[in-house]
Amino acid sequence: MSLTVVTAQERMQLAREASRSVGLLSDAAKSALLHEIARALDAHVEEIVAANAEDLARGEAEGISAGLLDRLRLDEPRVRALAAAVRDVAELPDPVGHVLDDRTLDNGLHLQKVSVPFGVVGSIYEARPNVTVDIAALALRSGNAVVLRGGSAALASNAALIRVMRSALSDSGVDPEAIQTVDDFGRDGARALMRARGLVDVLVPRGSAGLIETVVTESSVPVIETGAGVVHIVLDASAPLKRATEIVVNAKVQRPSVCNSVETVLVHRDAADRLIAPVVATLQEHGVTVHGDDEVRGLAGGVVPTTEADWSTEHMSLDVSVRVVDDLDGALAHIRRYSTQHTEAIVTDDEANAERFLKEVDSAVVMANASTRFTDGGEFGFGAEVGISTQKLHARGPMGLPELTTTKWLARGNGQIRR
Repeated sequence: MSLTVVTAQERMQLAREASRSVGLLSDAAKSALLHEIARALDAHVEEIVAANAEDLARGEAEGISAGLLDRLRLDEPRVRALAAAVRDVAELPDPVGHVLDDRTLDNGLHLQKVSVPFGVVGSIYEARPNVTVDIAALALRSGNAVVLRGGSAALASNAALIRVMRSALSDSGVDPEAIQTVDDFGRDGARALMRARGLVDVLVPRGSAGLIETVVTESSVPVIETGAGVVHIVLDASAPLKRATEIVVNAKVQRPSVCNSVETVLVHRDAADRLIAPVVATLQEHGVTVHGDDEVRGLAGGVVPTTEADWSTEHMSLDVSVRVVDDLDGALAHIRRYSTQHTEAIVTDDEANAERFLKEVDSAVVMANASTRFTDGGEFGFGAEVGISTQKLHARGPMGLPELTTTKWLARGNGQIRR
């Protein structure tokens, strides 16, 4: 179903109106709706991939980075995976209507605190057409309408995905205006979305540090801040070579363009002679450019000298920075200084050090002896994710269905008055 050609403001008003009926859908109706969206994505995979090819060709011509091109790409397996993720979300428990508190006052007034949809969820993101489907699915499953601004890089891909999903809503008897986009209004659409207080209840930005900072500082709509991923792995003195190598290589190589990819590896001085040369060599065998301090370059060949900027850089590419630290205290100090509070991990056989790391590191996700690539809504069992929240209000870490609800109090009385 085509979008109504109206202003960005009018589209958000349509989403607001649609949110009222979506919020009243039953658990079964919302689940069935998502299964219909998944079926439609599978049925239109060729159309979606063709639209994505337009975006890829334009991106290559404009010289966008390899990391962004990877995030932008939608081949058939990725579209099928998106459809599968929507089915996973459809089978998750309904987050709406949970009784979170239940009490009866001395005067007999019965109070219940229950989970309810936000209403309208907005998102601003760039070069990530998968987000178009993920956020729409999560928003609908939690009883919300959604307004999307996916950026110019994925314009054709997002238009195709939204067209397919809106048709699925219409075929299911659900108001298709519950999925809206302001992409065709360009930056004016983004500005309208950021200033749509009263029409949009919450705004989630996903993308570069610059994009997120712009949304946080300019939006009048409440924002759940997602953050860049300057992600750290600490190789402790007792870190076994095989485990350390496998975790670091997986965290960097498996998909380097995403926010949970490791960017800095900190090696305990007592393990440097044992670990640095083989870990660096294995990374290089996988095409990784290793940036290292003087000590790292003295222990391994082919290492690029680090600059101060490397420690705060989210490379989003096959690049990683490596530094030797004196001890665990030194690693923790480095993380406190440079971390974006996304994900940090330690590889160690020392249980006390593992527990200390888990307790002291102040990031959204803190791991011991596991790849940082697990910081993901799908991997956490959420089916998909709205984003990785790095702020501390309302939601932190991978955001799934519960994070797209708020609460209200229900009071049932029999004539009580306050004296």
